[in-house]
Amino acid sequence: MRWRYIFNVVGVLTFFFGLTMLLPIIVGLIYGDPSLVPFVKAMAATLGFGLVLHWVNRGSRTEFISQREGMAIVAIGWTCVGLFGALPFFFGNLFDTFVDAFFESVSGFTTTGASVLTDIESVSRSLLFWRSFIQWLGGMGIIVLSLAILPFLGVGGMQLYKAEVPTPVPDKLKPRIRDTAMLLWKVYAVISLFEVALLMFGGMPLFDALCHTFTTMPTGGFSTKNASIAHYHSLYFDIVIIVFMILAGINFSLHYQVLRGRTLAFWQDSECRFFLGTILVFTLLVTVNVYRNVYDGIGEALRYGAFQVVSILTTTGYTTADYEKWPAMSQLILLISMFLGASAGSTGGGMKCLRVMLFFKYCGRELYYLVHPKAVAHVKIGGKAVPEDVIRSIMGFLGLYTGLFVISSLLLAATGVDFITAIAAVAASIGNIGPGLGLVGPADNYAQIPYMGKWLLSWCMLLGRLEIYTLIIFFAPAFWRK
Repeated sequence: MRWRYIFNVVGVLTFFFGLTMLLPIIVGLIYGDPSLVPFVKAMAATLGFGLVLHWVNRGSRTEFISQREGMAIVAIGWTCVGLFGALPFFFGNLFDTFVDAFFESVSGFTTTGASVLTDIESVSRSLLFWRSFIQWLGGMGIIVLSLAILPFLGVGGMQLYKAEVPTPVPDKLKPRIRDTAMLLWKVYAVISLFEVALLMFGGMPLFDALCHTFTTMPTGGFSTKNASIAHYHSLYFDIVIIVFMILAGINFSLHYQVLRGRTLAFWQDSECRFFLGTILVFTLLVTVNVYRNVYDGIGEALRYGAFQVVSILTTTGYTTADYEKWPAMSQLILLISMFLGASAGSTGGGMKCLRVMLFFKYCGRELYYLVHPKAVAHVKIGGKAVPEDVIRSIMGFLGLYTGLFVISSLLLAATGVDFITAIAAVAASIGNIGPGLGLVGPADNYAQIPYMGKWLLSWCMLLGRLEIYTLIIFFAPAFWRK
């Protein structure tokens, strides 16, 4: 482990992150916000730290980054942006304690959308913009963005890309990893522009359209309104945001293929079919369940049922209804959706549909072996056999995900929260969803969680965003051996 090189790269990443604070400063100047001084102080601290870290470790460039070093850069880099991203909130006196500011920052960068703000609409425009913008940055990933624009990170960048991109098998769309990262960001930006235009066409102000786009495309869920999307009472906005949440939950390499002319790319991809099919089935089940029990009209039941299912399944976390008042069956479907998550290669969280598909196929193969013990069978996706090392990695991931969920739920319950809140808050945090059940339901937030619980949930959010392995590997003795 070449720690000087690792900290050199982290220093450059931190410096680059500090430059992004210029945007909320510009927003503050436009709207005459009083939050300019906190942003200037936060930007100075971030740029200064990045420069010092880079200067102290200068001259430590290398021609190759090992997988362990790539994981270390990503883990330390994300921790740094979470810490420095909290400074505008803290310096702006938005929170009384740094733990709340850190929680809000990590929730933003990990696109979780869990908030401790009790009155969002009283927050200044520049801080609201920052709160949304960090979700947009975190959606495609700061490391991937850096690979696209910082040339020296293009050398050996596959290790950083694999450690950061939320997919079991990262798609390398171009021969050079920097070109792949740039391509993904272009697709991400183009779809974002379309959403801004459609929201403004429906009458949403430019500021709100930008902020909601910044939190839809990364499946983040932060809103500029206390009541989230329900504030607008608009069927048009509901439909537009449903469409873009689904787009954000699909593998971005498929978007690239569609833009290149492969119009059937979504249908030809087995994971995408599974994802869209799950949305359809869960929406129908919830709609039938809430019809007459909650809503008198079938159209109303479909509208609110579809929005909540898509929001939770894609791990966005927007709400247009208080689903805690729905029947138990609908709440259970939403809880299952928290674990399932979106497609691999999307900005969504959760276990990912690809892993769940492979898990079911693996279980089917094991049942087949019980009947035909001497047979040779392969787990296939899209007609191609999946390598055994990928299957082993996925089984390990699902085991770690479940084990960490159980342990974290126990630890959160030990802080004094009730059973439902403990399991729902951890599921929503490690799945990067945001709203859960109990004290953290759609009509509430995380302000009532004890401080130790907030530190724990911040850790869970980072675990989920970095796909478990990137952080948990630091606790493996083999990681530190030569």
